[in-house]
Formats: sequence, structure tokens, C-alpha cells
Amino acid sequence: MRFPPRPTLALLCLLVTGPAARAAEPAGLIESRSFASAILGHVLTYHLYLPPGYDAAATTRYPVLYLLHGRGDKMAAWTTIRPELDRLINAGRIPPLIAIMPDAPASRRAGYYIDSRFAGSDQPKLPAGEPVESAFTKDLIAHVDTTYPTSPDRLNRIVAGYSMGGYGALRYSLAHPELFGAAIVLSPAVYFPLPPPDSSTREFGAFGNGANVFDPEIYTAKNYPALIPPFVARGLPLVMFIAVGDDERPIADPALAAHDLDYEAHTLYNKIRRVPKISSQLRVIDGPHDWATWRPTFVEGAEYVFTQLKSGR
Repeated sequence: MRFPPRPTLALLCLLVTGPAARAAEPAGLIESRSFASAILGHVLTYHLYLPPGYDAAATTRYPVLYLLHGRGDKMAAWTTIRPELDRLINAGRIPPLIAIMPDAPASRRAGYYIDSRFAGSDQPKLPAGEPVESAFTKDLIAHVDTTYPTSPDRLNRIVAGYSMGGYGALRYSLAHPELFGAAIVLSPAVYFPLPPPDSSTREFGAFGNGANVFDPEIYTAKNYPALIPPFVARGLPLVMFIAVGDDERPIADPALAAHDLDYEAHTLYNKIRRVPKISSQLRVIDGPHDWATWRPTFVEGAEYVFTQLKSGR
């Protein structure tokens, strides 16, 4: 009587490291939280990611990753990368961390994470803007650092975002280098010198002033080229990872091709790479304006910024 051959060592290793073993790996936890923002005058909600093995009773202090969603999205959009965070942490490719995914409903979810001066409008019917930037950089960070066991210093605080959130991540890292040591800027909705006619930056009042829905002077004053000189004057180091897909919403009018997001990302990178104290990388991958681009570039960006921060660059 013949018996089946005994499994080889290679087969045993394959069985141990197969899907069942991967499923058994420790997983992080996502919960919905909120707090009262004094600056906004209402409750600010966010999703909280706690890493595998998190123990609130332990003395461990964690770095914090702030994840800014895109135009029209909600805080739940970023929960899609929980498996990637789990894998990166379990593999030791990034340290265990706390992630904060704030909701940004201002200006019909097109607030661009800035303090808006827009007073609202009846024609078209648009709500007044809100001081989102002040609320996030003051109220939210203070709340997080007093509620959770964070490492409350700039080198342990990273901001990331895609699309509108990419604009926010870029702005926060340059305008508030005392708060953030690194930024992951994915498919950023940044336009230089002014946005194209159909951009949401012009439509919902974020960059408005009084009754005017869009003020080009305010847009220019808040855009990244205006932030570089004061950033340089601060003399603080920053790590920045910029990524974009090569199939992201091309503008039909050839005269406006310089506002395609891949073109704008190259323009951004070629300005940022020349700024003293900034260590930067640019990635262009085969992908559209969605998670097929943002997921792999977020993973690479997270590894890059944590490696650079650890090395002191």
C-alpha cells in the first residue's frame, strides 16, 4: 500500500504562512469618536485607528498620523487603508501608531482645510465657510494629545491626504512646521498660479471673501508658493512624499493642460525639492484619481517618511 509523500519543509512553510496564518495576524481597531471644538462652535467627529497590540494602560507613547479625506468624501474614506497599516506595523516597516481621520464637512465638503472668510450666499445657496485650519491645528491636535498616549512633538506627527486632502497635507506641513515633521501628499489638488475654471476651489466658498465665492488674492496667499519663504525662515526640517497617477482626470482644453494633476504634481515637486531643509520624493504610477493610486503610494509614502524621520533627515 502506497502512502502519499510527506510534505517537504518548503510546503510546510507555505502552509504556515498561507492565508489562514495571515488572517491570524494582530489587527488594529477603528472607532468613531468626537469632541466639542471651541473654534468651530460645534462637535468635530473623527475615526480613530489604534494599532495591533494597543494597550491603553501601558506606558507606550505613539506617533500620530493625521489622514485628510478628499473633496466630497467623509472620514470613513480613509478606513480602507486599515489592512495596509496593520501589515506595515506587523512587519516592522513602520512603528505602531495612532491614526486620526477627521471629518471635514465645511463648505459642502469642499473646505480645503483652510480658515475661510466666505460669509455665505443665497445665489447660489452656499453656507458660510468655517475656520477649519485653526480647529484642526489647535483644537483637534490638543484634544488628541490630551486624550491618547501620543508622542506630542513634531517629529512624531505626520499629516497625509489625497486630492483636497493632499492640498491640506501640503499646506499644514508648510504653514505649521512646528506641528508636523512629515507629509504624504497624494494627487494633491494644487493649482498654480490659479485653479482652472471648473475646479471645486472656485465653487463652494472655501477661498471666498465676504459675499464673493472665490477671491484670487486669498487663493494665492494660501497656496504653497506663498508658504515657502516663511517656511524657510523657520529653519525646521520636513520630510515630504508626493505621488500622483498618470491617468488622473485630464482637462479637455489643451490650453489648460498645465492644470492636469500629474503636471501640477511635477510642478510642485520641482519647487519643493529646491527648498532648504525639505527631504522629498516624487512617485508617478499607472493609476487614476482613486484608491488604485492612493493605496500603493500611501504605503510607500508611509515607509519613506518614517525611515527619513528615524534617520534624522
